[in-house]
Amino acid sequence: MNENNAVSDSPMTFLEHLEEFRTRILIAVAAILVASAVAFFLSQPLLNVLLLPAGGMKLNAFGIMDGFMIKWRIALYTGITIAFPIWAYELYSFIAPAMMPTEKKIVFPVLVGSLTLFIIGAIFGFYLLYGMIRVLIQLFPEQVNPLLSADEYISFVIFFLLACGLAFQLPVLLTLLVQFRILSATLLRKQRRIAYFILFVFAEIITPVSDPIVAPLTVMVPMLLLYELSIFFAVRIEAGRKKDSLENPA
Repeated sequence: MNENNAVSDSPMTFLEHLEEFRTRILIAVAAILVASAVAFFLSQPLLNVLLLPAGGMKLNAFGIMDGFMIKWRIALYTGITIAFPIWAYELYSFIAPAMMPTEKKIVFPVLVGSLTLFIIGAIFGFYLLYGMIRVLIQLFPEQVNPLLSADEYISFVIFFLLACGLAFQLPVLLTLLVQFRILSATLLRKQRRIAYFILFVFAEIITPVSDPIVAPLTVMVPMLLLYELSIFFAVRIEAGRKKDSLENPA
């Protein structure tokens, strides 16, 4: 009995780790492909949604494969999002043996929070697209007749939605850095001015409109709220850490 326990508790070899990693990668990829295949049959209604910010603007295809590539690109990104619980679980299961018990406790809240913020960020980006596309079209000189590619439009919309979704990961990133003692609530408070300036520059970059104040503020205000939310979580984490040290002194 003891021998069996000793064998089962023995550390895995490099090749065993490699085989486990390969297996989990295959499961994750299979989940994404299955979800993408299902989403491919729903690509037309999804495409209709992505075309809403265009406001009925006529788009053009210049290659015989454009129709398939547009639908496949939409299906792939949708599949990655739908399969998130599966590939995230496979990633967690692979790295979990190397994690501390306190680190394992925060995995589920971090994953849920990350996915929620990503969806909120993508929805927010979708709202911004209405104004951005209208302004970008207006920037064409009168002598130029825009012949817009459907493939480029879809690529731009998907990229922008992904960028906004990732930008809304700010609280998750800062909270993790505080959890791992790389940052602190005090430091986040002290660097507010620098953080606000960086967020304003970011807002100016992703809002290519003639108004340099109102439009960037539309992006900046939610980012500031997310930064303040990060400070709130940082304070909670440090308060919990202090409470644990008082209850369980070394």
